[in-house]
Amino acid sequence: MLERPPPDMLDFSSLLLAAALSGVCLSVTMLAIWATAPQARFVLTVACGILVLVAHVILFWHYTREPDPLLCQVALALLSLGFLIICISAMQYLGVPDHRRAIAPTFAAMAICAAVTFMGLDGIGFVITYATVTALLSTIGAMFWINGSHDRRILLVVSFLSGTCALSFALCGVVLMTKGQWTLGVAPDNWAERLNSVVAVACMTGLGALTLSLHHLQAQIELKAETMTDPLTGLMNRRGLTSLYGERTFGPFMAIVMFDLDHFKRTNDIYGHPVGDQVLCRFAAVIRKYARTGVDAFRLGGEEFAIVMSRMTEERAYDLASKIGVAFGTEIVPTPLGPLRSTVSGGIGFGEADGSTLDEVLARADSMLYAAKRAGRNCVISRKGMDKADPVKSALRSA
Repeated sequence: MLERPPPDMLDFSSLLLAAALSGVCLSVTMLAIWATAPQARFVLTVACGILVLVAHVILFWHYTREPDPLLCQVALALLSLGFLIICISAMQYLGVPDHRRAIAPTFAAMAICAAVTFMGLDGIGFVITYATVTALLSTIGAMFWINGSHDRRILLVVSFLSGTCALSFALCGVVLMTKGQWTLGVAPDNWAERLNSVVAVACMTGLGALTLSLHHLQAQIELKAETMTDPLTGLMNRRGLTSLYGERTFGPFMAIVMFDLDHFKRTNDIYGHPVGDQVLCRFAAVIRKYARTGVDAFRLGGEEFAIVMSRMTEERAYDLASKIGVAFGTEIVPTPLGPLRSTVSGGIGFGEADGSTLDEVLARADSMLYAAKRAGRNCVISRKGMDKADPVKSALRSA
């Protein structure tokens, strides 16, 4: 806990006030960032949490000079609440659902702390609060380390700072329990408290600064995702294909299937572009149904799609591509001119034993796709299936 030390030591009162001022400035900066990017809700939550901790610091500074039971209760409650809000911000950033898992235990601990402090056992109140803060900070560190999917170096620093701060609060509670100080009447004063004063300020300042870095990192990731995503279907686009596989070497068990919707220009001309968009989205939805580990889907442009498959034999690749074609043939798009069914043609290209580039495999798949078109459409062809281009099952009316 942050408190005033003996007169012959570092002026912790000045440290507390400086920490409060630093926290206010950091919160204002985060609020300004949130105002320009409202979708980054975790930044707003962090700013609110830091402001609550600033209020705690100010009240505790008053408590070290004029001890008052009510002031003690409020200061301890604000300490737990501030770290709870910061914990929730971590959940928001990492996409961890059900915030009640953190909220319910924290509020229960705050209620118990208020009750025992009201009965004069303020030492126990401090111990409960320290335990609560330790648990919240440990949870933050664990969540970032386990759930984080971004730059591991930043996540490691977040986990380290959270863990260090948690340890400093835990030491404060251990010292109070070891000394059996269940009733204090004043702010606790021992080596652990003074150590915590420095560690907590340093760690929270560092965590606040890292929040800005995480926001910048998240903004970069979202921008990159937008540039690699087709806005209509939600699949990755050609840029995404190049980004993921442009430097890869395609071996004999990696394949690309290129799909082209049959007579799609006629669909747009007869039914209109909005209906055409629906057809494209239906096909994208069909591809997603068959997506799994090792299968990535892309819209290359217009009515052209591709899937990249890893650890696939030619037979399995042909079977998967054919199932996609059959499933798409059963899709019905309602239109003012009546129900519309469409078909798709596909071509499969594989890598070679000595390795192939993305462009080489795309060229092979494109060659097989044109072979499927020449074979009458509504079929999938691979290099081994050139002599048996059987139409995809179900005689469905093409657009």
